[in-house]
Amino acid sequence: MNDDPRSHPFRDSTQDVATADRIPDTAQTRAPAYRLAFTDTDFMTREELRPVRLQLELLKPQLILDERGIRSTVVLMGSARIRPDATEAEIAPLRHWYDVARDLARLITEKSLESYGRENVVITGGGPGIMEAGNRGAQEAGGHSIGLNIVLPHEQAPNPYVTPDLCFNFHYFAIRKMHFLMRARAICIFPGGFGTLDEMFESLTLIQTGRMKRIPFLLFGRAFWEKVISWQALAEAGTISPDDLTLFRYVETAEEAMAAIADGTAPC
Repeated sequence: MNDDPRSHPFRDSTQDVATADRIPDTAQTRAPAYRLAFTDTDFMTREELRPVRLQLELLKPQLILDERGIRSTVVLMGSARIRPDATEAEIAPLRHWYDVARDLARLITEKSLESYGRENVVITGGGPGIMEAGNRGAQEAGGHSIGLNIVLPHEQAPNPYVTPDLCFNFHYFAIRKMHFLMRARAICIFPGGFGTLDEMFESLTLIQTGRMKRIPFLLFGRAFWEKVISWQALAEAGTISPDDLTLFRYVETAEEAMAAIADGTAPC
């Protein structure tokens, strides 16, 4: 099949958009019913169009990443509040994880450049904190990185280190999560709050239930995670299997994480 638009016998949709912009201004052409359906924001945001919007949010990043030749990613997740200049007493002890995430992203990207940036590309949530550190380290290594932003009541702007043409914005959390994992070769979880925990447990559940293959799943900071979550208590209560505790491993440094990612095997 020839996908070259020049070979199609029909007018391109962009041509009709341009033509529609030049039509005479009349009562008929100003009416909402006259707008081309796919350029009509009022129509596209109707409740009945939710299935179409879900499909578009899945398809747009998929097409762009495919066109860029990106075949695999390494996911970096963690708190937006862990910033190098954070002064809050509670978060200050966690500030060093920003530097660890930055170093890790740099090391990952240096390795990724051996495949011309097609394999193991850093992907983050696109915001501040640990996400910024990931995109920053990738940029400092001379490579590109992906940011998956989402529209929030308190506006989350993309951090300035995301590669601009790989900076996406989402309405649906579910579709955003799919794009985090669809190409993932490793998942790196830094200390975080509700959002980090949500993404961590969903990813672990997919692996636990066999809906996703086992990949290196790294929790940064044993002291933090064992204080926040009593994994052993879950196993002792029988709500998870003792074998589920092998789905992840703890790491403390970027170098340790790189060794686990390079090994490419499931945690042990």
